[in-house]
Amino acid sequence: MEKILIIGLGLIGGSLALNIKENTNDEVLGFDADPKHRQEAEKRQLTDQIVDDYQQAAKSADVIILAVPVQAALQLLDELAQVPLKQRVIITDTGSTKQTVMAKAAALPTLEANFIGGHPMAGSHKSGPDAARSDLFENAYYFLTPAPTASPEKIERLKKLLAATDSKFIVAAAKDHDEVTSNLSHIPHIMAAGLVNQTRRFSENYPEITRLAAGGFKDITRIASSDPVMWTDILLTNREAIHEQLTDWQEVLAKIQKWLETRDQEKILQFFEGAKATRDTLPKKAPGVLPSFYDLFVDIPDRAGSISDVTLLLAKADLSLVNIRILETREEINGILHLTFRSQSDQQKAERALREHGFSVKENVTDE
Repeated sequence: MEKILIIGLGLIGGSLALNIKENTNDEVLGFDADPKHRQEAEKRQLTDQIVDDYQQAAKSADVIILAVPVQAALQLLDELAQVPLKQRVIITDTGSTKQTVMAKAAALPTLEANFIGGHPMAGSHKSGPDAARSDLFENAYYFLTPAPTASPEKIERLKKLLAATDSKFIVAAAKDHDEVTSNLSHIPHIMAAGLVNQTRRFSENYPEITRLAAGGFKDITRIASSDPVMWTDILLTNREAIHEQLTDWQEVLAKIQKWLETRDQEKILQFFEGAKATRDTLPKKAPGVLPSFYDLFVDIPDRAGSISDVTLLLAKADLSLVNIRILETREEINGILHLTFRSQSDQQKAERALREHGFSVKENVTDE
């Protein structure tokens, strides 16, 4: 039995704590700088014990997980470097960028060989200990970025500890991680936020746009609702890779502006054809870097009680909805009910149950 110390009991740290506690015989200790988080975590019994002094608890820990933003992890590493830790201790983090934290660990000789960077690519629209759940990481990619001096034995020990999360582990260099996520996650989040901000400015002259900006616009900008503090931290700790991606994107926008000025129909057509061809080759079921939204779209007949029939059916199947709304963009007799679930398994169970009861169900409103 090992002693696991998790510092930071929000969504990620709380979910890891719950998963380890439920699936191993290890003792799980938890600490959070926010007293309310500690109280909530203790109430939900996310850990075996909540500690008030993480430095004291770290002395006897076999694994220390820093489930905090990158900037906070940097400070914690400085403080842990002054603590007499076990020689075989493993220290890992869950931050969204890796080069900064790996550089900090490399600068601390007492920690370097024990540090394995980590990034579980999972999330939720909710936050805090109350949102923690043991299956949060199921089928998600989990990056590990070990220091060059980290032993294969410690990497395998960490994988074994986290095996019950059912994550898909990827061992990579920190630089590779940051460049990949800048392209597939960080730039899309910036774009989504930019689109929403642009629409807000546009609404000053056209107030009705906020009503029209539902449906597809709301879907493609969902990630703009992510935690602003976290995303400020991400941009500042992955500045070089994001700056390079933004430069490339500005060149793309400049080309499109030129094609519009010259009315270059062929170039514009090639732009959209290339995007469609690439998009159509992407796996439909596989998890990715961006947070997954497990949606179903149900055709609702125009009769009294149709929506309650769906919700009652899902309740009987013990399936919880994250979100439900009616799409108002269609003119057909039937409406569309947009359902969002917390996991792919819930989505699949719901689809089977609804089809068995005669409902027409799609995973995308554009499905053929």
